Amino acid sequence: MEDHAATGISARPAPALRPYVDAYVGFDLRGLPAGVHCGPPSRALTAVISLSDPWELAAGVDDGSPVTRFGSVAGGLMCRSVALHHDGRQHGVQVALTPLGARAVYGMPAAELAHQLVPLDQLLGALGVELVGRLRSATTWAARFTVLDELLLRAVGRGTCDDPVRRVRPEVAEALRRLVAARGRVQVGELATDLGWSRRYLTDRFRGEVGLSPKTFARVLRFEHAHELAAVRDPLPWGTVATVSGYADQAHLVRDWREFTGRSPTAWRRGEVLLGAG
Repeated sequence: MEDHAATGISARPAPALRPYVDAYVGFDLRGLPAGVHCGPPSRALTAVISLSDPWELAAGVDDGSPVTRFGSVAGGLMCRSVALHHDGRQHGVQVALTPLGARAVYGMPAAELAHQLVPLDQLLGALGVELVGRLRSATTWAARFTVLDELLLRAVGRGTCDDPVRRVRPEVAEALRRLVAARGRVQVGELATDLGWSRRYLTDRFRGEVGLSPKTFARVLRFEHAHELAAVRDPLPWGTVATVSGYADQAHLVRDWREFTGRSPTAWRRGEVLLGAG
């Protein structure tokens, strides 16, 4: 039997990229039971490049979503988990873009990618092909992160000279900032009032930029917090996870968990073969 081995390393992007890119993560997991990894919704648009064989992904868990093979893939903001069908090996690099970073890196608002998985080179063209090739040729994580910095800076530089984020309505950018800072624990009506907009107008403008309504994005942020608390090696009791992450009670957490992952929290923990692998 192959021994379990896991490597995971994260890095921050170059300072000029940080308004657009939150983090890089390199991972090498092997010797695990084959299964389906549940990639949960989060605040980030995720791009993943395989450093070995293509992955089989579906934009939903246990819901009949079609499975597609990707060597590199970009996703928009999601309201459900992505299913990664694997044979116990994952080797690749993940890039987490901010919602406003989609304009800078991909040249389009995040809303145009919401609820989708698309080949990375469909968005980046020849630059995406070069990125994948150079990442696979690099032999260390430091070298791969340097490649990401170089090529993502080139992607940003292909846009207009002004800051792409400045083309976003400042009220939308402020709503996004406040929702993220509070991890979703913000009343949308109060937020709209503070911005001088009606709730409906804020919802329409926010969804047009990000792809989710402010209320849904706040739910994703609360779930993301709960998922982080639940995914550690020695997690808190579910009731405590619910309280700390801003749910009214454990039942509320369970309802959202089922909606976002297709599974109850306990079924998710039992079936998540990569839990704690890093």
